[in-house]
Amino acid sequence: MGHIAMQVLTTFLLLASLSLHMSAAPSPSGYRFTLTHIDSKGGFTRSELMRRAAHRSRHRAASMLLPSYSRTSTSSDTSPTRVRSGQAEYLMELAIGTPPVPFIALADTGSDLTWTQCKPCKLCFAQDTPIYDPAISSSFSPVTCSNRDACLSIWRSNCSASSPCRYRYAYGDGAYSAGVMGTETLMFGGYSSSSRSVSVGGIAFGCGVDNGGLSYNSTGTVGLGRGRLSLVAQLGVGKLSYCLTDFFNTSMGGPVLFGSLAELAPSRDNAVVQSTPLVHSPHNPTFYYISLEGISLGDARLPIPNGTFDLRDDGTGGMIVDSGTIFTILVESAFRVVVEHVAEVVGQPVVNATSMDSPCFPAPVGAQQLPDMPDMVLHFVGGADMRLPRENYMSFNQEESSFCLTIAGTTTTSILGNFQQQNIQVLFDITVGEFSFVPSDCSKL
Repeated sequence: MGHIAMQVLTTFLLLASLSLHMSAAPSPSGYRFTLTHIDSKGGFTRSELMRRAAHRSRHRAASMLLPSYSRTSTSSDTSPTRVRSGQAEYLMELAIGTPPVPFIALADTGSDLTWTQCKPCKLCFAQDTPIYDPAISSSFSPVTCSNRDACLSIWRSNCSASSPCRYRYAYGDGAYSAGVMGTETLMFGGYSSSSRSVSVGGIAFGCGVDNGGLSYNSTGTVGLGRGRLSLVAQLGVGKLSYCLTDFFNTSMGGPVLFGSLAELAPSRDNAVVQSTPLVHSPHNPTFYYISLEGISLGDARLPIPNGTFDLRDDGTGGMIVDSGTIFTILVESAFRVVVEHVAEVVGQPVVNATSMDSPCFPAPVGAQQLPDMPDMVLHFVGGADMRLPRENYMSFNQEESSFCLTIAGTTTTSILGNFQQQNIQVLFDITVGEFSFVPSDCSKL
């Protein structure tokens, strides 16, 4: 799902249960969601969490390609009738229509379209909540091909102005949703009228009657990318912020903030807010690109040639910030340098060296935790340095008695994953084109 289909990381799914910040008529300029890790109710051990994360991460990174669009709603895909949706790592719990029908959607910074399953289904996957029926919602309005904002040009081809806008949204991992575009009321923070809920009308979405792929406890997707169909754009708020808690503390997630609420909180240890420009790619306009210049391990700048992470004119290269990718992905040449220097610090040879897997190193007999290691620093354009403590780039696999680097390699585009973003509040300011971050205790925001 997340068109961010380039997913060499799988999707580090979080459940985003939108919990509105204010109790009575909230300001339309700011919204607050609460994130919950997708594995929060699984009772998994630390090793099991890492294995599941590695599996999702590989799929996510491998599928993070630009989604393809087609106007038709037919498909020859008769494989498992469950949607993977680009395997994002977080879920959002909300409701749609009048009366409101609850649905759980993947919150995906790598795609733009918000969609849910709709009646009458041609091909729908099983879901625990009722399937939304636009025929009985008083707030549903169909989108026609004359609507240039909600009906993309590729969907409008061979379509008369008064005809329904039929969409097909495909993801790099083979998942897809097809149906008709409409506008609806979305409810956040509750499924009935209450002081904790807020409704936003006129949101363009995909009413999916033909959906295929593999699902992770979701019944649709909320697109949080940079495109005009994303929820961020449709709310007109201009800012998106989130803060992810400790990966292994799955009982807590962290907040996602929109608009006026998307401000960076006072940092721990009086750390300074760092900022770097967001980069636009005409080839992949949905993604949040930033410019990585180099990497240090402790005080030593690693010997990675200048330009290694540059975004090229053909759309390859660059680095994407993705909440749905678990392990950071680095272009192969830089990945090899990082592995080599981490091995020197650990004092052990790498066990596995395949780029799609996070490399591990044998732990000494009797080891119970990670060894002392220097911070890893990511250097971005403009002098912004993201400092990662060892817990943000290494993990200890007690079952296999090994230390593992939570970074993998790729031949194309690098991705800043969510494991590295633990306890760092990030802010995408689309209005000024800037990405900012600061260390924070996300469990207290």
